[in-house]
Amino acid sequence: MQIDCPFCGKRDQSEFTYSGDATKKRPDHNDQDPQAWFDYVYQRDNPKGAHQEYWHHTSGCRQFLVVERNTMTHKISSVQAVGDLNKGSAE
Repeated sequence: MQIDCPFCGKRDQSEFTYSGDATKKRPDHNDQDPQAWFDYVYQRDNPKGAHQEYWHHTSGCRQFLVVERNTMTHKISSVQAVGDLNKGSAE
């Protein structure tokens, strides 16, 4: 599998480290509900089909990316820098 890094271009998956589910929402930092934090930290889905994931380009530019990948075929449909996603939500 190759990931098209927006900073470095196409690179082999071996240069990257999977960093988790990019769709999971973190509870508010004031949330005292232990179940909400337990679910956030430990409970993981195993989705079938298109899914957004965090990947870290550990052997390259060291940027964090959001990769949309089909978990059945491993086909990547989009790659974005995490910083670019945050800019869009701040506007």
